[in-house]
Amino acid sequence: MLKRSPSKVKRFRKKNLPCFFCENPKENLDYRNVAVISRFITSRGKIIGRIYSGTCARHQRALGKAIKRARALSLLPFTQTHALV
Repeated sequence: MLKRSPSKVKRFRKKNLPCFFCENPKENLDYRNVAVISRFITSRGKIIGRIYSGTCARHQRALGKAIKRARALSLLPFTQTHALV
């Protein structure tokens, strides 16, 4: 049998996006600030992950808590069909 050498596939590294909240300390990460929080939610209502949003670990944890609080207080819809028109 022939032994295959490990494939030398070049993998693309995604550029590190700067954290939105670290760059803009004046932007409050709060459940009442729906305009800022809604940037980090998909059209289906899912929370966007760190890799795609570029937030740091500390702000991603706080963002998740803020989104869940805003949903519980019905400031944000759970899904698109629950949106108030």
